[in-house]
Amino acid sequence: MSHDPISPPVDARLPAWQLALFGLQHVLSMAASPITAVFLIAKVLALPADLTVQLIGATFFACGIGTLLQSLGAGPIGARMPFVMVPGGAPTMLFAGIAAQSGLPTAAGAALLASAFYWVLLPVFTRCLRLFPRVVVGAMLLLVSINLIRIYATIVVGQPGSTDFAQPRALGLALATIVATVIVAGIFRGTAGRLAVLIGLMAGATLGWALGAMPALADVWHGPLFTHPVWLPFGMPRFDVLAALPLLIFTAISMAEATAQTVAVGETCGKAISLRHDVPKTIRGDALASLAGALFGTPLIVTSAENIGVVQTTGVRSRYVTAAAGAILIVIALFAPLARLAYAIPAAVVGGTALIVFAMIGVMGIRLLASVDLHARANQYTLAAALVVGLAPILVPNLYRHFGAPVQIVLGNGMAAGTLAAIATQLAFAALARLGGHAHAGAAAAPSHDA
Repeated sequence: MSHDPISPPVDARLPAWQLALFGLQHVLSMAASPITAVFLIAKVLALPADLTVQLIGATFFACGIGTLLQSLGAGPIGARMPFVMVPGGAPTMLFAGIAAQSGLPTAAGAALLASAFYWVLLPVFTRCLRLFPRVVVGAMLLLVSINLIRIYATIVVGQPGSTDFAQPRALGLALATIVATVIVAGIFRGTAGRLAVLIGLMAGATLGWALGAMPALADVWHGPLFTHPVWLPFGMPRFDVLAALPLLIFTAISMAEATAQTVAVGETCGKAISLRHDVPKTIRGDALASLAGALFGTPLIVTSAENIGVVQTTGVRSRYVTAAAGAILIVIALFAPLARLAYAIPAAVVGGTALIVFAMIGVMGIRLLASVDLHARANQYTLAAALVVGLAPILVPNLYRHFGAPVQIVLGNGMAAGTLAAIATQLAFAALARLGGHAHAGAAAAPSHDA
């Protein structure tokens, strides 16, 4: 999908009503992530209902703070680009695993250690940014897209073997949401066209309400009206480096993801990106948002792939739109009925919206790869290696189940595994080229024995 040529640039200040609508579009596209993350933790740890509700509010609050930080920036912290923050899926699983094995105070301590480890690792990672040429970043975006489509397709249809797997109503709601989004994007221009994701989601939710897939709207007023995040809800954190090791390893993976996402947003917004200048700002924003979240009991808070797809789909590039989304997230965190309303939207509708948004991330990856010389042997094999190693754990879950935890964390993450394979292939071809160059130089300098 091409960009509308009159789309506002990254620093455009839009009218307040547009900021509110476009910001709400981002919020509804990512609202499932905080809710799903907290419910996963609550299910694994059998948390009481009041603590679960409290953590949902805290997670929305941390996401809002992080989104404001990334969008507006504060000195060398924050990308000053249209980013929205969410609790990452992988760190949420790791947080829940640490809590199940060692307790919630240890999990909170692990999140705090990981937040600090970002700062320790950043100088080393910055020196490695030259290892992320366009072919690597394009492959990363493609893998991220495929992985997220797989995850959200499961949200739409449920788990295989369950009684509600692939119910026609769920598939119909998801398809109706996708079709409505595409129709709005195709027919309308200007503001209406840029609200295609929001309008499609509202159309799907309306259909879900008509089919009885949503509770009565009056139910959102049941319970307390206001809530607030609680400082250190699990008590004083316990710091155990060995228990925190999985999250510490993940920080390196998160930095690679932040690199790809910064390049992707820059590409979409038409902003020239300096890897050494802009990527560290994004990573520092992730680190500070994760620190704030950890103090309120949440898993790591990271830049969101959802909103990158929204930017690509709608062409709305202003960072003040995502700043408005950050403010809305904070309001949702404090005003409980709004969180209940977001939770009431059928999973199939949220999943349908996510599927088309994440597919657009794949389109961005393909667009980056289209600018790469794929006739060059090194680029061909770099992309092939990334796809083979990256797609294997996506298409075959638990592929590395018989390996140790560090191997599962790195190679079991398709994006991380594919990125490592791409970088290793690039380095191997570069080394072979240097060796070939030295060999040719030596042959040219050797005396002739034909005389």
